[in-house]
Amino acid sequence: MSLSSELTQNPSDDSIFSSLTSSEHEQIVFCSDNRTDLKAIIAIHNTVLGPSLGGVRMWPYASETEAVHDVLRLSKGMTYKASVAGLQLGGGKAVIIGDPKKIKNEALLRTFGRYVESLAGRYITAQDVGVHVHDMEWIRQETKYVTGLPRRLGGSGDPSPMTAYGVLMGIKAAINKHTGSDSLENKTIAIQGAGKVSSHLVKFLYEEQARVIVSDLDQDKADSLAKTYGAECIEPDRIVSAEADVFCPCALGGILNSITIPLIKAPIIAGAANNQLKDEQEHGSMLVDRDIIYVPDFVINAGGLINVASELEGYDESHARGQITKIYDIIHHILDLASDKQLPTWAAANEIAEDRLQNTRHIHAMYTPSSHFSGRLGELYSRK
Repeated sequence: MSLSSELTQNPSDDSIFSSLTSSEHEQIVFCSDNRTDLKAIIAIHNTVLGPSLGGVRMWPYASETEAVHDVLRLSKGMTYKASVAGLQLGGGKAVIIGDPKKIKNEALLRTFGRYVESLAGRYITAQDVGVHVHDMEWIRQETKYVTGLPRRLGGSGDPSPMTAYGVLMGIKAAINKHTGSDSLENKTIAIQGAGKVSSHLVKFLYEEQARVIVSDLDQDKADSLAKTYGAECIEPDRIVSAEADVFCPCALGGILNSITIPLIKAPIIAGAANNQLKDEQEHGSMLVDRDIIYVPDFVINAGGLINVASELEGYDESHARGQITKIYDIIHHILDLASDKQLPTWAAANEIAEDRLQNTRHIHAMYTPSSHFSGRLGELYSRK
């Protein structure tokens, strides 16, 4: 049973420790501060490959159980994402409970930074939903274990362009698997969502001479993006069933489900959205039955992680882009493995991730902060 389904079926507080056990999380830290109204959870899933790295998400969760559900699911996903991407990093994630438009401020984020610092490098934070590049500067005031900093501070800035570049590499790999050529000229890509990643992706696709269809719940945003790059803009409820070579989900999770999958006409699904499969087993099998190539989301959207991870050794944009380009080969390997073993692509990707974790486990079972690593981060991010 997946962690997601277990928490859904056992929503009581008693399920938290059983969920930790079944998903093999190493540590979960609850952070509370009455003065700033900080309520945060940091989850460290696996540090076999190295310290955990993952963004901090700020969201008005309906309950604390829902927040726990999210942070455990996301942190486990980061373990697999880092493993498949070949990074020397583990999986971690943090969530701050609350509406960022109402409670986000310097004091709250700096207090969160002190909790990150207390973990001594076992968890390295970055930006996520509700938290922006400039917010990371406040967190940095209290901890050196932070990535996703502005360029002027030696960081990589907004990761959206690199995430989009990785998605482009994934689309090209899938097209190549399907047609024998990775050219996107005159190919139709239907993009759900017109946010930051989508905006950069549309630009890349325009340069590849692809035909783009875009939709978003924010019609003005979709219209503006379409106008800039000569794309077609359609209503949100039509994008899933659009006639296209690739359906590219870049908005909501759980978009691939029992209702939407029968509507999909594209032979390939490759997009940046997280957790696209509502249920891996059930809906992954539905895609196989329909002979649709599904590029696992945690692989194709790893460009952002690869980009911020490169800050740990001193950011070099060309080097980061070169690492992200390898997503093309990684996805080819996953698609070949899935075909050879008659596996859903998500299962093939998981197998690759788990094999690497298992092969490394005999070296050390858990990351322990070293003076060298801490010193290197201190050198990179020392406060002036």
